[in-house]
Amino acid sequence: MVEASSFLRLCELCEKLEATSSRSAMVALVADYLKSLSPKDVGVAALLIVGSVFPDWDQRELEVSGATLLKVVERLTGADDEGFLQAFNEVGDFGGAVKLLYERRGLAAKPLVEAGPLSLAEVYEGLEAVAEAKGAGSRRRKERALEALLSRAGPLEAKYIAKAVLGERRHGFGGALMEEAVARAFNAPVELVRRAHMLTSDLASVARTAASRGAAGLASLGVTLFHPLRPMLAEKADSVAEALRELGGSCMVEFKLDGARLQVHKRGREVRVFSRHLTDVTASLPEVVEEVREGLGAEEAIVEGEAVALGSDGRPKPFQCVMRRLRRVRGVAEKSVEEPVRLYLFDALYLDGRSLIDEPLRRRRSFLEGASSGVELVEAVEASRVDEAEELLRRALEAGHEGVMMKALDAAYTPGVRGRKWLKVKAGPQTLDLVIVAAEYGHGYRHRWLSDYHLAAYNPSTGGFEVVGKCFTGLTDDEIEYLTRRLKGLAVAQRGRTVVVEPKLVVEVGFAELQASPHYRAGVALRFPRILRVREDKAPYEASTVDEVLELYERQFKVKARG
Repeated sequence: MVEASSFLRLCELCEKLEATSSRSAMVALVADYLKSLSPKDVGVAALLIVGSVFPDWDQRELEVSGATLLKVVERLTGADDEGFLQAFNEVGDFGGAVKLLYERRGLAAKPLVEAGPLSLAEVYEGLEAVAEAKGAGSRRRKERALEALLSRAGPLEAKYIAKAVLGERRHGFGGALMEEAVARAFNAPVELVRRAHMLTSDLASVARTAASRGAAGLASLGVTLFHPLRPMLAEKADSVAEALRELGGSCMVEFKLDGARLQVHKRGREVRVFSRHLTDVTASLPEVVEEVREGLGAEEAIVEGEAVALGSDGRPKPFQCVMRRLRRVRGVAEKSVEEPVRLYLFDALYLDGRSLIDEPLRRRRSFLEGASSGVELVEAVEASRVDEAEELLRRALEAGHEGVMMKALDAAYTPGVRGRKWLKVKAGPQTLDLVIVAAEYGHGYRHRWLSDYHLAAYNPSTGGFEVVGKCFTGLTDDEIEYLTRRLKGLAVAQRGRTVVVEPKLVVEVGFAELQASPHYRAGVALRFPRILRVREDKAPYEASTVDEVLELYERQFKVKARG
């Protein structure tokens, strides 16, 4: 009998999930499994099932490429690249290919090293060891830590260790379903579980708390300084008039700046700055730290804003200038003088011991204005007429910004939720934020570069990505060369001239229209796509969703029908 705390039991559960289409049946399977675990193991299991290793706020990363993982697997199984590619083509994912390699080496019955079955705790400690390998020689230490885990694994365990390392998830059981499973397992209201997860960005802590302290424990969880929250996300509107109508006839209208969204946490003189996908970028932005330290009146605060690089004429410089600053780790002090960025705040989530998450936007803005005498705010007005909103849009575009954000005045702040309480109106072509899932080598002088990109929308229901087109235009040679280096580091397999990559890189894509296509699962494809820029500030789960793409297609179809 398989021990409840064994990693193999979790793997067997994930196999069942992959074979189950009913969401309610999946929730029931996971809830029953969670009930059988100790509170400590519940937290680990909740993360691993949804394809994560660390909570969202945690700065640790495994930093293991598909190539590095494959090197370890091939060393353990005696397979070569050709054997892996054959296995990958049979099953279509990295983890499944690893399982086949183990089975084909006669390892189906037992692991390479006999040391008893792997427990959940042992697998998690092994993954922590991978993440903690830093500095000189870290790659070899990561390989040794992976080898220690994989040498004790059977084929199914090896499959899910590989999936955990690369963040693969094909069974479609994401965070929202895990919230339902935790609620069902420990008799807690699902709304309470969702709220606790939203406020903590820590699924493991939420699951452990539900298991050990129930609803009362969940109700006690809240916003924590220096644990960043996932940002509230906006949807698109075609026009100012449409947005104003949808928001009930009055709203807050703000400049939409073309910069990097930041979340800033402050306690006394200590200030930490996080990017929109919760990476600590404090060391890269000393001028922002100083601006908040000296200019934000609150002793404790969590505020949101946009960092913009400004030219000598006061106009915003290209988005890439800000992104270069966020990536910089050397020569930061010099660059902060040569190419400074300015922070513009637009929201307050926490001030001096008081969470503002549930306060309406109008009140949060008032708190922000009261605390920010020395930090600039994003320009905003309350508008109840189309001409008022259009005037701010005109001024935003004249100043070199992207457009405007239009926000419901009574809206609470909902971390990690994309909804239509915030709407963005931009000038220029229609755009989508899509994820590169594969790339092809080009032709002619680009034959050494990955320059043709397979672009996919995010499907929150499955946790996967669905291709909606290919694109080979829009980027400079320098940008293509940079993307080639990045994508080679994310490669998991190669089929002829096509390299399959981990879905990590987001790009903003402009296009003429969407058209019906039987070639793609989503049923639609981009027409005349053009990559406008790489969005390294966005996480893959922030990409445009399949539903958004289909809604855009439907709106476009209706407009054509009226014409």
